[in-house]
Amino acid sequence: MPPSMNPTRGPRGPRHTGGIKHLSKEGRQTILRLIRMVVKDYKWSLLVVVACTFITPVATLSSTLFTKTLIDDYIIPLTQAAQPDYTPLAMAIGKLAVILTAGALCAYLQSRLMINVSQGTLLRLRRDTFSHMQQLPVNYFDQHAHGDIMSVYTNDIDTLRQMISTLPNIFSSVVTIVITFASMIVLSWPLTLLTVIMSVIMMYTTRKLGNISASHFRRQQQSLGELNGFVEEMLTGQKVVKTFCHEESAIEQFSRLNDQLRDSACNANRVANIVMPVNGNLSNLIYVMAAIFGAMLALNYFSPATTQGLAVSITIGTLVSFLTLIKNFTRPVSEISNQINSVINAVAGADRVFAILDAPEEKDDDDADIRLVSAQLKDGVITESKEKTNIWAWKDSKGNYTRQQGEVDFFGVDFAYPPALDSKQPPKQVLFDITLDTEAGQKIAIVGGTGAGKTTIINLINRFYDIQNGVINYDQLPIRRICKADLRRSLGIVLQETHLFTGTVMENIRYGRLDATDEECIEAAKLVNADDFIRRLANGYQTVLTSDGGNLSQGERQLLAIARAAVANPPALILDEATSSIDTRTEQMVQRGMDSIMKGRSTFVIAHRLSTIRNADMIIVMDHGRIIERGTHSELLAQKGKYYQLYTGNQIN
Repeated sequence: MPPSMNPTRGPRGPRHTGGIKHLSKEGRQTILRLIRMVVKDYKWSLLVVVACTFITPVATLSSTLFTKTLIDDYIIPLTQAAQPDYTPLAMAIGKLAVILTAGALCAYLQSRLMINVSQGTLLRLRRDTFSHMQQLPVNYFDQHAHGDIMSVYTNDIDTLRQMISTLPNIFSSVVTIVITFASMIVLSWPLTLLTVIMSVIMMYTTRKLGNISASHFRRQQQSLGELNGFVEEMLTGQKVVKTFCHEESAIEQFSRLNDQLRDSACNANRVANIVMPVNGNLSNLIYVMAAIFGAMLALNYFSPATTQGLAVSITIGTLVSFLTLIKNFTRPVSEISNQINSVINAVAGADRVFAILDAPEEKDDDDADIRLVSAQLKDGVITESKEKTNIWAWKDSKGNYTRQQGEVDFFGVDFAYPPALDSKQPPKQVLFDITLDTEAGQKIAIVGGTGAGKTTIINLINRFYDIQNGVINYDQLPIRRICKADLRRSLGIVLQETHLFTGTVMENIRYGRLDATDEECIEAAKLVNADDFIRRLANGYQTVLTSDGGNLSQGERQLLAIARAAVANPPALILDEATSSIDTRTEQMVQRGMDSIMKGRSTFVIAHRLSTIRNADMIIVMDHGRIIERGTHSELLAQKGKYYQLYTGNQIN
């Protein structure tokens, strides 16, 4: 990991300040982007949902308006009739039953479809996010805590489920408000005016509360990502925590982050949970005021002189229907206000998801036209071969071939790692004027103290990072012209920190080359002297490894990593402290196997155990990002410089 890159926070969300109108421009774009994504994938399902959101409120409104008809046209006339005929009433109730049944079916269909839409969208987001993550450059993961990225897959994507499910409800609520408002005007405009005034007060109150809670939701998502990042670090380094007896310190840090999450969650939900009760009480107040004012209108309390001839008088049935409509009107207003909090919370999560999706992928340069192909050599002429020949060649867009030999040359290379996120510090240069000339088949060893720049050189050969100045050639070809995937395919790498995947031993070795046969995997294990300990496992090569090979010793895990590189059979090798976790006796056996692997291949070795590189063709000694010595083991010892000090432990005056 490059220096100064240990972040505790992931990508930031948009700056929310309240309701939809008060979302930042980025926040509104996030919502529109999510809607476009859902519409693109589920156009026909959403058309049915939209139709249902119209039918369901209309059915509900029909039952409410039927109250007026029931009272004014049926109940009152029937109570006054000498011989009441209930047939028209029965037919009207039958029609209403059909309408309500259709509304219930539409509500059920809408619910079922939205389950498919929301879960399908989450499926796509997780798939797209993971697929995109595989295309991101290494420096992205150096600048983002792994636990924070994991939080995006779990917590942040899940908040979108609530938002996707909420959007049809918001649309349905808007439809309900519109058709209810139109019906209220038809029934009684004075009562409608009173309801609108009180509803504006209710919406203003909700908006103010939303302004307070919005920033807390964003802080809650950030705190959740920080907590997940810390837990992931503690799980990975649990042995280190116990070795140094830092349990209490870890608990204190966890408690601090946990308290921070609790505070931000409490602040967000405290205000959000006030919205519904406040709206409920305001809704009840509107109902009471409308009931009193409506009763006065129904009883003709106001004289014609007072109303100046305006048609304000209403019937008992109209009053009852209107009071029911008030609930139909204020309830969706309250629901929208409450659901907007879910939208705001989801926008914070969606922004973090889209931050990963929008992160630039690792791409080849525009002039990268050189690919690695399997080749055959006949009469000194290189041609491409469909068969595997263990001869490799670089092929450019013009059909020219250059045999792959592993020559890597540096000319005046300067490099600085990009600064950490949110850092105002300029990039810190770590390599200075690196010039290195190698020959095919050489074993190049790079030594030096911690932070000297050894691993950085390996990162540049793989193009995990790009240089600021200078040129790097591979087989006398500019490295920028070589496609990154082919460049890395030509380099077998054994890292100091091994990683074993959940699966059998055989599958972990085959990870080096997925088309390798069982026999080839076993042969690779024998080559690096791993076969003996593998066969002593409970199920041999079929033993299932879990928890990053936690049931194996560190040396055994390292041997499997080396076997993985051996089965890949790459044209060139990079060994980054490959034997650092192996005892001296095992190291001697592995070294013989490694010598077999390295035979005829260019090899770059980073080593702290200088005894393992005495037979290197060239040893590069680095100090503070500069090459200070180079030569063979005997030549460097004769110089009695830095290498002599590292090898003998003697200080030269």
